[in-house]
Amino acid sequence: MTLRRNTERKPSEEVFGVRKWRQAVHVLNSGKSEFLDEHNRWRNFGKCPFSQLLNTRSSRAQRSTPSPGSRMCGILGLLHHDPNVDAAPEICEGLSLLQHRGQDAAGIITCGPKGRFYQIKANGMVRDIFDPSSISKLVGGMGVGHVRYPTAGSFNNAEAQPFYVNSPYGICFAHNGNLINTSSLMQFMDEEAHRHINTASDSELLLNIFAYNLQQTGKFRINEEDVFIALTKMVNQVKGAYACVAMLAGFGLIAFRDPNGIRPVGIATRASSTGSGKDYIIASESVVADASGFTDWDDVKPGEAVIITRNNVSRKQIAPPATFAPDIFEFVYFARPDSVIDGVSVYRSRMSMGDALAEKVKQVLKDANLSVDVVIPVPDTSRVAALNLAQALGLPYREGFIKNRYVGRTFIMPGQQMRRKNVRKKLNAMALEFVNKNVLIVDDSIVRGTTSKEIVQMAKDVGAKKVIVASCAPPIRYPNVYGIDMPSRKELVAHNRDEDAIASAIGADLAIFQTLPDLVESVRQWNPKITEFDCSVFTGEYVTGYVDEAYLEHLETLRADNVRGKLQLDTALAQNGVNGDCAPKGNQTAGSSPVTSSDDTIGLHNSFGKP
Repeated sequence: MTLRRNTERKPSEEVFGVRKWRQAVHVLNSGKSEFLDEHNRWRNFGKCPFSQLLNTRSSRAQRSTPSPGSRMCGILGLLHHDPNVDAAPEICEGLSLLQHRGQDAAGIITCGPKGRFYQIKANGMVRDIFDPSSISKLVGGMGVGHVRYPTAGSFNNAEAQPFYVNSPYGICFAHNGNLINTSSLMQFMDEEAHRHINTASDSELLLNIFAYNLQQTGKFRINEEDVFIALTKMVNQVKGAYACVAMLAGFGLIAFRDPNGIRPVGIATRASSTGSGKDYIIASESVVADASGFTDWDDVKPGEAVIITRNNVSRKQIAPPATFAPDIFEFVYFARPDSVIDGVSVYRSRMSMGDALAEKVKQVLKDANLSVDVVIPVPDTSRVAALNLAQALGLPYREGFIKNRYVGRTFIMPGQQMRRKNVRKKLNAMALEFVNKNVLIVDDSIVRGTTSKEIVQMAKDVGAKKVIVASCAPPIRYPNVYGIDMPSRKELVAHNRDEDAIASAIGADLAIFQTLPDLVESVRQWNPKITEFDCSVFTGEYVTGYVDEAYLEHLETLRADNVRGKLQLDTALAQNGVNGDCAPKGNQTAGSSPVTSSDDTIGLHNSFGKP
């Protein structure tokens, strides 16, 4: 007999791919354990005035394969030598330092006595999700954390990380990157592994691939070698970019990286507070280790796995040698300037980008018979390069744009209209620095061109005579498939345009771009051992292989569907005066933060108030 999934659901059972199921959530209440029926929170949801939108299942729910849902994220793992010292407060601080890598959702899972897991995760900023009361419920001296930035389709609370499976042995998992062979992996999950994937996140898929291979040991208790064998099998199955931290209940932490080292992750140590033994931290960027008093930062090598227990650290190569090609966009845009990634200071690399760009600007301005009065950066990422460029050209450097720090990064916001609206909220131009001047505006990169167009217009609105835009990166003409949410070629301002056409599209008098060789050399000079970088957004050459026209078209179709679903949901919420992920009006807890009650932050759907 063939078992088939029941595809008939009531409208109240799903919101654009968010399944409502009976979720038994373990919470602590006055020191006692109790189970809350999550279904009660959704009992009356069908009465919402916009429930008619739910009659059609979203494309996200209809897909048989996960979307590239991880995107650019921040991961963190912490193990205290003393199990009685809770890890959660320090993990929360570390996630705050990685907030630039993800502002859409955050989560922490800790491992306490007898291997029990304690979890808090939700949509929102770190400061909104975690307060002293909720953090105090996260018991245990070992834990993992994750921050995720908003992608076009990732508005499902259930996709907040870390993920968890109870079999085998209890595994928690946080992932940064993107898999590119999800279709074949999902087929394997259904036909051979017989494991259920509950969300559209490839991170959950990667976790289950690992869990399946670990289960094949069939052992009552496992050791480090068993974990290495499982990881080796997993790496042979999956394709794409991934930097991960996993936690095995009562065992330890695991960090591993894809064979090309596209996404960053490293480890560091410090003396334990007890005076004996060491504490260990795993993070996407070294700044987390620096701020927490850890030293001896060491990047996990491409294709390497590191297993950390309270008694031992084991390292092993789990993938055959491949081209080491870290993503150069980490240095251009995403990473903090005070981080060191793969032996390269992000700050120094951006200084070099400014020096190299200065030579290009000098030549282009000479050819165009133009002069510049002032150099102004687009805050914040381009400041370092702009200052070096100004010094090299002997021009004054001015902060002409003042940034509102409480608006998220614009090129990753869904919908062009939302991006345009937020650019003006994000930046304010000071007329004194623009009026009657030829202005050279320096940006780290130009993606969709939405931000650049608004910035150019803002400069002209306050009196700039001419506006020249200089980019520290070459024109971005191809989608990133390794974890940065810009998959649609048609959305890229440089797609099928030369530099003159790009300048016209953003309203600038001139657009100047860094050459790719200069960009690569700006980073590589700080670590000559890196011979290649992933520059696929500039060249269309994907280091992992397996990326063809059909795959790119598939990505673009998924993204278009996700944008439509997200905008439909946002419109319905706005029309009906509802804030948050479809919670009935008035059901949110009060206060300046969307999450103020600790019990409301336990479990999958923890941004909702109590029923």
